[in-house]
Amino acid sequence: MVFLLLFSTFACDENSNDFNDLLPERPVNQTIFLNNPQYIDLQIVGGWAYSQGGISGIIIYHSGINTYIAYERSAPHLSPQACSQMVVRNSLTMECACDDSVFNILNGAPMTDGVNYAARQYRVLNTGPNTLQITNF
Repeated sequence: MVFLLLFSTFACDENSNDFNDLLPERPVNQTIFLNNPQYIDLQIVGGWAYSQGGISGIIIYHSGINTYIAYERSAPHLSPQACSQMVVRNSLTMECACDDSVFNILNGAPMTDGVNYAARQYRVLNTGPNTLQITNF
């Protein structure tokens, strides 16, 4: 009985270990210079910008003082195609044009019923004054 209780306590949700095989793995190693005009909006909290890299590009979001988040622009629940490149809406969500699915820009979580995958997140490191390194390793 105790064993069953322990096992059920530590068992993972059925969907939590699902590997997203819809998006191919691509190496990401992007340097972002916040002083460049294309990234000027990243200098304020709540600002965002698009960047090259990944599968369909990268969304970078300034989430807090010296804190940034980066996401793959390919919608996580669809195979990459032209309409599955997500766009930022109202600086709060990311939206896929294929099916109008919506994802939270603060944590990548799906906000649309039936979507089980969160947006693919990349690691962001502050490597110097006004310099970010975005990687997936």
